[in-house]
Amino acid sequence: MTAKVHPTIMRTDGTPSASSAIVKHSLAIAGHRTSISLEHAFWESLKEIAAARGLSLAALVATIDAGRGEANLSSAIRVFVLNAARRSQ
Repeated sequence: MTAKVHPTIMRTDGTPSASSAIVKHSLAIAGHRTSISLEHAFWESLKEIAAARGLSLAALVATIDAGRGEANLSSAIRVFVLNAARRSQ
């Protein structure tokens, strides 16, 4: 599996570009709707991982959700994407 983590690009004034802007999405997980806020770069990488595994985005998030323990779901997704990127190097 090849997962790409998109870097945060800084503008010349030192502010982050759109790739680091928080994007909020609603998904149905285990039969209920939930909102997840992630940086655009993490959403894009998560979608790439889901496609590479032949899963819907909701199915991949449900898998992450099931294994996250007490961690915040957005944080668990970020760690999942980071680990996937490390494994692909």
